[in-house]
Amino acid sequence: MSDSVGDWLELVHDRYPPSEAAGWDNVGLQVGDPAWPVARVLVCLDVTGAVVEEAARIPGTLVLAHHPLLFRPLATLTPSTASGRTALAAARAGVTVVAAHTNLDVARDGAGTSDPVVRVLDLQDVRPLTTDLRESGDLKLVTFVPPEALDGVLDALASAGAGRIGDYERCSFRVNGTGTFRPLPGTDPYSGQGVGQAAAEDEWRLEVVLPRRRAGAVVAALLAAHPYDEVAYDLYPLMAGAEVGLGRVGRLPDGGRPLAAVADAIRAGLPAPHLRFAGEPDRVVESVAVVGGAGDSHIGDALRAGADVYVTGDLRHHVTLDALEQGLCLVDAGHHATESAAMPTWIRRLADEASDRGMTAPVVASETPTSPWR
Repeated sequence: MSDSVGDWLELVHDRYPPSEAAGWDNVGLQVGDPAWPVARVLVCLDVTGAVVEEAARIPGTLVLAHHPLLFRPLATLTPSTASGRTALAAARAGVTVVAAHTNLDVARDGAGTSDPVVRVLDLQDVRPLTTDLRESGDLKLVTFVPPEALDGVLDALASAGAGRIGDYERCSFRVNGTGTFRPLPGTDPYSGQGVGQAAAEDEWRLEVVLPRRRAGAVVAALLAAHPYDEVAYDLYPLMAGAEVGLGRVGRLPDGGRPLAAVADAIRAGLPAPHLRFAGEPDRVVESVAVVGGAGDSHIGDALRAGADVYVTGDLRHHVTLDALEQGLCLVDAGHHATESAAMPTWIRRLADEASDRGMTAPVVASETPTSPWR
């Protein structure tokens, strides 16, 4: 049986939760039907008319883009705008369009759009440049299980999608304790001395994490596998803290390098053929801040992080002058170059995850160039 659009949405959202996208962003399914079959996944940075034509050559193609095709709310869907024209073409051709934008930017699996520069420069002690506390999109399930049923309940929860942390599955925490109860008339107690008799029983507190979208399936699995006629459980929303955030900041090894050498390494390593930098070429820099894509709005974050140089794209004239006045060197590697360099890692992560789930649609890179600059 072939993969469906819904299967791929679940995979993408489990790996890159929409809750980790910025509040102004628009991610997820943009064109298509969750019930449509998927023959292949075509990964690209931008969705253009040419990309849709490439996708339409193989029926059942799902286009997975970094930049949303439909970014702002549409009052009408007509060919009078570029996004409307492209969305209509995709719909007519049966091409699905899914976007993972700022939820990919902050990814913790090495596929984030700031990670290629981290790898090129071999940055050390890397951490997110910006962080905020928000719901992570995951939940924690807590329940209480008699010892003889513990492994069976955990197996059922894992099969329903709970207990997955990164590349580990069946993850749980358990601690032993005592549960008390007094069964009332009409109950069917698993243990104890009978109706009306107070009881204290050996139990294990079992905790597992799960994606919010799997909550219904996981709770149903718990109720089916648990031996009690009344199952006590709690679901808690989890918060994402310092480990989730936009951009990266780290330090160069061996005491730093001249700014010009850092720029040369990024130009060759991404590659970024149109790279430019601002600052004294011979100045030795050690602390590096990075935001892939357009990042001049985060110059203040780079300064607060104590960075010597800030690597991003789409830097404007006056903000560059202001940053230099505050002692911050800048490398503008280009919006397209910084983000396109993240695509190969993203494709590998998606293909590995799909294989683990028994999904069969190949994940391939689009061959259509979308950089507008020559």
